Amino acid sequence: MPSSNPINIRTDLVFRPAPGENSNASPKSSATQSTRHKHTRSSYSESSPITAMSRNNSLTYRPLKRSTPSPDKTIAIINASGRQAASLIRIATAVGYKVRAQLRNLEGVIATEVATNPNVTVFVGELYIRKQADDKRDVTVHRHIPEISVNRGLVSQLFNGAQLAFINTTFYGNEIQIGEAIADAAKKAGVQHYVYSSMPDHAAYNPNWPSLPLWAAKHEVEEYIRKIGLPATFIYTGIYNNNFTSLPYPLFCMDLQKDGSFIWQAPFHPNAKLPWLDAEHDVGPAIIQVFKDGPEKWTGKRIALAYEYLTPLEACKAFEQGVGRRVRYKRGPIELKVKIPEGYREQLEALEKLFSPSNSDPTKQPPYFGDAELEKKCPDDALKLWEGPRGLEEYAREIFPLEEEANGMTWMREGSDAALEGEINEDVVDDEGDDGGDDESIDEGLIMRGLKRDEESWLA
Repeated sequence: MPSSNPINIRTDLVFRPAPGENSNASPKSSATQSTRHKHTRSSYSESSPITAMSRNNSLTYRPLKRSTPSPDKTIAIINASGRQAASLIRIATAVGYKVRAQLRNLEGVIATEVATNPNVTVFVGELYIRKQADDKRDVTVHRHIPEISVNRGLVSQLFNGAQLAFINTTFYGNEIQIGEAIADAAKKAGVQHYVYSSMPDHAAYNPNWPSLPLWAAKHEVEEYIRKIGLPATFIYTGIYNNNFTSLPYPLFCMDLQKDGSFIWQAPFHPNAKLPWLDAEHDVGPAIIQVFKDGPEKWTGKRIALAYEYLTPLEACKAFEQGVGRRVRYKRGPIELKVKIPEGYREQLEALEKLFSPSNSDPTKQPPYFGDAELEKKCPDDALKLWEGPRGLEEYAREIFPLEEEANGMTWMREGSDAALEGEINEDVVDDEGDDGGDDESIDEGLIMRGLKRDEESWLA
């Protein structure tokens, strides 16, 4: 049965010794460090002075999984500076895999980390091609765009010599056409195990539920992969812990109040369960285990990759315990205060209809993964793959302040009238609502980045 509480810390696992004080997990240049935005600094970095206050850096004290010989295989990966892909690349190359990775460009700390990894061969370029060089149209809309085609040359190069693939398509270009072209190239190259990061089309489970455009595209790609007979596994990722930011982005803004507390406003019912995942920390180890188990075990199967199953109130409680300040949930409409790509705007509009703020019955909120049976497997199936996840409380304590500091925030160094004393306040704030502007930054559809997270600022 799904767990209703934040994950417990395991005390019976073997831990690696802490690395030396001067070790750094990812390369950086002075030019990169001078730019501030939500994920400018990887949370695996120890360069921040705040890290010195951390009681437990999750990379330093990561539990070991299962010992196996070093693999002699190559993984093809797209959107390599996204959260999911970057997590896998770090772990895969550390244990001996080679990687062939597509990057949209070489800008930013994550792209730099990937490009300078000696076990990664990088292919730089978009997965789509504009027929006209001066074409400035928004390519994120969920429909066919004339004179925008698939970059088939790059796609075919990516799979040369690759036995495995981890593919997380995004809404840049026609996601369905790109997803199908990538699957075709993988089959032609003889890829032995193809792991696709999918999401549901809710309308396929219940005609009364609206489709979320970005997720429906992934669902259609998944159906095509099944149709052509690729030995494939499909992972469904929960809401990223890493979505939260005090910057004014829609859906996952932890709005910093004058007294130092936070308010999270979203349309989800306060008492309906949602799946949660620390993508940067936990996707990589889980996918590696899927590859180790092989297609014999996982072909055709869906995996609910989420390590906690919490209501918004429980999520705020966990976040509150970690960050040490009051965190309240406010049920209300999705507020748009910054410019966002049109494709993501369409996604948010549909999401607010699917998870309607006017629904008063938590049992009638549609399952996040569409399939209620799949959701019942949270977090048990994920824990069978990787036993050392980072929960929302630990993320709020260890990582959220680092990412906020990277954005130029200083609240973590200041006193607060909202510091925790005594009992935790779980009340839902009275909801109001507002609407506003437009910007750019997500990951999978329900996910918003902070100010341009380097290269994959909007998805992955």
